[in-house]
Amino acid sequence: MSIILDHVNYVYGGDTALAVHALKDINLVIPDGQFIGLIGHTGSGKSTLVQHLNGLLKPTEGSIYYNGEDIHASDYDKKKLRSKVGLVFQYPEHQLFEIDVFSDVCFGPKNLGLSRKETELRAYAALKQVGLQDEYFYQSPFDLSGGQKRRVAIAGVLAMKPDVLILDEPTAGLDPRGRDEILDQIAKLKEETGITVILVSHSMEDVAKYVERIIVMNRGSVMYDGAPKEVFAHYRELEEVGLAAPQVTYIMRALRESGMPVAADATTIGEARDEILKALGKE
Repeated sequence: MSIILDHVNYVYGGDTALAVHALKDINLVIPDGQFIGLIGHTGSGKSTLVQHLNGLLKPTEGSIYYNGEDIHASDYDKKKLRSKVGLVFQYPEHQLFEIDVFSDVCFGPKNLGLSRKETELRAYAALKQVGLQDEYFYQSPFDLSGGQKRRVAIAGVLAMKPDVLILDEPTAGLDPRGRDEILDQIAKLKEETGITVILVSHSMEDVAKYVERIIVMNRGSVMYDGAPKEVFAHYRELEEVGLAAPQVTYIMRALRESGMPVAADATTIGEARDEILKALGKE
């Protein structure tokens, strides 16, 4: 079971003089249970790509398969697809519209035809999974802080019990504590349920800390696809397209160049700490 993109191309405004080739011959396999980071500068095609994964956009050319079925076949059930491949948009306001938080999170499972009891149980469990306190359940979602709105938007997707969770810049605009809280909860959910998570992010530190595979987009194409250490080894090439390695990677390279016997490919603070202690004989 997986998502397969087979020679996918997408052109915005294809019949106009302002046509933009947003995706160019994308070939990817996204297997079950991976935690994937999707990175790229603004305009690289990240958001366009993830909107193809649950059928919000249809390729200009190429095919997309979910569990072996073409999601754009005439008889394919897109409603079922979107209950299994959940997308949380970058701006939570685009997904919030009900009178209160609890009703908003109930909307998805209710439209799956579930009973009221099952719908409410799912909504309550999802809100608890994202760490939202009970006191906010019956407030308008538009009265919440930015971080709380993001939690509600994520809960609304989790209440559908998706097999794939796509998060488009879920921590944009949040302070470091709020960012860590949300991503820690997503990582915990991934560990407990085994769902596939695709994290779109501008933060190299976040990507290095949480994901096992990184896909780098550049000008509509896949530039790199591999484990974090493999991808960030190309830090100079990444810099050329407006990206970078995590800051700790640069620090470790500087330490190695100064003569300290440390591995220069550390991508997280934990890895760097272990390497430095080892080099100092204090491991």
